[in-house]
Amino acid sequence: MIKNIAILGSTGSIGRQALEVVRQHPKRFYPIVLTAHNNYEKLIEQALEFKPKFVVIGCKGSYKLVKDALSSRDILVYAGKDDLNTIVTIPEIDMVLIALVGYAGLKPVINSIKAGKDIALANKESLVVAGELVNKLQKKHGVKIIPVDSEHSAIFQCLVGESFNKIEKIYLTASGGPFFGTTKKYLETVTKEEALRHPNWAMGPKITIDSATLMNKGLEVIEAKWLFNLQPDQIDVVVHPQSVVHSIVQFIDGSMKAQMGLPDMKLPIQYALAYPERIASKFPRFNFLDYPELTFAQPDRNIFRNLALAFEAMNKGGNLPCIMNAANEVAVDEFLKGKIKFLQIPEIIEQTMTSVGFIADPDYNDLVASNTSTKAYVKKMFFK
Repeated sequence: MIKNIAILGSTGSIGRQALEVVRQHPKRFYPIVLTAHNNYEKLIEQALEFKPKFVVIGCKGSYKLVKDALSSRDILVYAGKDDLNTIVTIPEIDMVLIALVGYAGLKPVINSIKAGKDIALANKESLVVAGELVNKLQKKHGVKIIPVDSEHSAIFQCLVGESFNKIEKIYLTASGGPFFGTTKKYLETVTKEEALRHPNWAMGPKITIDSATLMNKGLEVIEAKWLFNLQPDQIDVVVHPQSVVHSIVQFIDGSMKAQMGLPDMKLPIQYALAYPERIASKFPRFNFLDYPELTFAQPDRNIFRNLALAFEAMNKGGNLPCIMNAANEVAVDEFLKGKIKFLQIPEIIEQTMTSVGFIADPDYNDLVASNTSTKAYVKKMFFK
């Protein structure tokens, strides 16, 4: 049977690659919903090709443009944040691929779970901000959350068939980004253009900067805690510049399992959409002879301070990961605008984490308020 997929963030990097998977398997997957924040031109192009039943453009100012372009097609057009958050409840949807960037993914995740939809999760921030809440809802409604991030997909794949075996530790691999092996002095003068030149992965600007600061790996650490029900001391990070070993599980007997492959996000996307089945693909195959050396190193948490801050937030818990994530979203946005230097990103985050009010056991409303107040604090203190 064909699986109806809602792709939230279809015009972004993950969304576009998901549609490449759909092109290869049109009899397996149908993108019944496509959404975009403001890239209305790409959304229209995708809608004309894939003929979804519903599209949502986040920016209401672009609604008429999308509506008029699709007026001759049997496609319902919606607009705005509220419609984006609720489109996932449509009964015909079988799975929701959440490829939104940042905090914006949280409400659709919650609504998808409450609507009984399985989720292909490419939005780590929803678990960073509200992992405990999401896990409780997932257990209550009995839905699957299949990770799409290559590292978490790797861990997930390694754990298939291992439900009765205890994990001793997991190792999330990190490419190291464009600045692995550099000094703090070097990082004082790096430019936005240099930070956006990732050596292995083609991603959107926000996640690319997060990769350069290692915040992306810090977010993945917190996400892994909730996805795999781990304690903080069961999670470690190793730098693996080749990005071939996507992550590793070590079991209590000392044995280790790793998932490997070329650095191509289409593979974990396809795995999540088709789970529990593996289906054929035309993706390039890995050849060991092309990679005579696979190397591993410890990340320097003094130079890449964001990774240390993420571990701190995970250990303390409460709303601190939410505060950290909100501060990072603002700081990265300002860096991309050229308002601050690269090393000011962790400085802003660290000061904010010590300044915004801590809540040990936050509910959803507390998290919404923490996100809002944190962003207001950062803008007031650093970007008047």
